[in-house]
Amino acid sequence: MNNSQKTGLEQVQTQRLIPMQIGVGNLLEMNAIQIEEEVKRKLEELPALEVADSSEKSQQDKNSDSESDLFDDNSEQKNEDDYDSGEVSYLNSDDSDTSYGESAEKMQMADYRTDDDIPTYLKKDKNGTYDPDDYTEPVVVDNGDTLIDSLTEQLSEHDITPRQENIAKYIIGNIDDSGYMARDIRSITDDIALQTGEDVSTDEVREMWQMIRTFDPAGVGAVDLRDCLLLQLQRRLSNDKTASKAVKDALEVIADYFDLFTKKHYDRLAAAMSISSNSLKAAIDVIRSLNPKPGSQFSSGGFEDGSRHIVPDFNVDVDGDELALTLLNNIPELQIEATFADDSNPEVLKVGRDKKEAMAFIRQRRDEAQMFIRMLATRQETLFRVMSAIVKIQRQFFLTGDVSKLRPMVLKDIASITGDDISVISRSTAGKYISTPYGVYSLKDFFSERVNDDEDASSHEIIEEIKKIISAENKRKPISDEAITSLLVQKGYSVARRTVSKYREKSGIPVARLRKEL
Repeated sequence: MNNSQKTGLEQVQTQRLIPMQIGVGNLLEMNAIQIEEEVKRKLEELPALEVADSSEKSQQDKNSDSESDLFDDNSEQKNEDDYDSGEVSYLNSDDSDTSYGESAEKMQMADYRTDDDIPTYLKKDKNGTYDPDDYTEPVVVDNGDTLIDSLTEQLSEHDITPRQENIAKYIIGNIDDSGYMARDIRSITDDIALQTGEDVSTDEVREMWQMIRTFDPAGVGAVDLRDCLLLQLQRRLSNDKTASKAVKDALEVIADYFDLFTKKHYDRLAAAMSISSNSLKAAIDVIRSLNPKPGSQFSSGGFEDGSRHIVPDFNVDVDGDELALTLLNNIPELQIEATFADDSNPEVLKVGRDKKEAMAFIRQRRDEAQMFIRMLATRQETLFRVMSAIVKIQRQFFLTGDVSKLRPMVLKDIASITGDDISVISRSTAGKYISTPYGVYSLKDFFSERVNDDEDASSHEIIEEIKKIISAENKRKPISDEAITSLLVQKGYSVARRTVSKYREKSGIPVARLRKEL
């Protein structure tokens, strides 16, 4: 066996992401609220970064990134040329008035202990409108006690021992925001023993649980939906001894025939109960009047409420046949702080003992600030470019608000217009929303594939047609997916039955059997 070594040259092409690309990618994923928080964080973190004077723009900031600066005079013209400015007007949001600096008025407001103590006139600008700097993230107003507060208050009205009260409070703490028990009796019993050291029995816990189930709102403390509905119907019967036959029939439906009811086997249900269709319909109407989530009427009392608010990243206005697109944000104009603008600044040279060390410190901090300014400008420009392409393709929808006018569009279509990579388009549209005269939409709502390669019908258009067909059907005899497919074919849409089933399920529409009504 001959062992030999050979030396050769091989050329390999690899792709690496530079820090600038990674940083821009991270910023692209942020929505309007997140990017504002990121800018505030960077202003605190980077000593060389500051907010530019709102009265005049820093000349140094102009020179640092004149080509990708979204706020320069040529940016708007460039977008108009690229995206058919004769049809759509693309506008940038005006951030020139935004400032993180403290004015004399703000210093005066700082003398007050809380925001509630600040006089109203100090919170308003010269035009009588509130200062945008006073903006806070919208949250849900707490209009009352939480469910736990309400149950605890009702518990205090009962004459029970301290031991029973502690057990009941522990049970209340295991009831979720919808009013259901989050854990079973055995688990709660074990938890009480482990965390309090008290040796309690399951009978004691069950006794307190049964008492809590009599509290308001009716249905609280239930273990599942059937139990919740039963509690409400039993409460209604106990409060009204002369309750109608419909209420009694409703209780029988839930207690004895819940499976038939959930599957909407109404004919078999009426036969099993020996009642007429009209009587069954009256009983079902009673059931539908019940609250499947009795705890939902209370505030959750947490910060999660505010997270459900959607803050749009874009806005589009319609003026006749013209569209005006605006990138929404509250980002101030940034620049390099004067102390770090010059390596030979005597104020900074005092920072370190060694002049070279001080100059290196200046350059490093200045480079970090300049990098963030460039990344932020690139992020804004990219978002605006991507949204402009979406508006161009979906122009008819933005003019009319008709969902059926949405054209088939995938990430590749936007990439072909903007010249960006598909991954950039995906990051730019993820978690972003646009405000229109017809409502607020997720950018992902505008993407859909062609149903067939040989036709220009989008999935949105097919879904709208399916909804129209189902809304016009006979509710006593709902039509099947196969029948819907035939009707779509008659309208000129070439789709398969499995496609109809997929789009129906995507729209949250149940199968024909579950759509049946009496």
